[in-house]
Amino acid sequence: MLPVADLEINLLEFRQRAFQFERSAVYQGTEYAVFSRTETESESQFRPKLLHLTLVVPRAWVVYDEANDLLALARDGSTVPPRRTEPVVEIRAERPEFTEQDIEWKRASGPGGVLVYAPAESAANLLKPEGFAALGFA
Repeated sequence: MLPVADLEINLLEFRQRAFQFERSAVYQGTEYAVFSRTETESESQFRPKLLHLTLVVPRAWVVYDEANDLLALARDGSTVPPRRTEPVVEIRAERPEFTEQDIEWKRASGPGGVLVYAPAESAANLLKPEGFAALGFA
């Protein structure tokens, strides 16, 4: 498992976007790394809204991709997945369930309108009020 210092100084690439480490949290016996990003909803809108995106992933799944100098996600905690380039779509145009880095994901709205990504296998526990509270969402 990567030390917190390594998480803090590197960006994690997810959905063709860069996420920054925010904190660790333990919920139901699993330590999770919480990454975040803020972006505008759409540059084409007259008054675009800010979107706050959060990625919650078991900390053991975060690996360092030395060749690309960034963090990646690997279910086994060691094998860096192949890097794929896909077109970036606006968040609201994305499906709420998808596959990224060979992991099934779900996206849901959290407290305060934050959009939270979580692995599908743990989403039922994480993407509910008790999970949000344990992960540090206000």
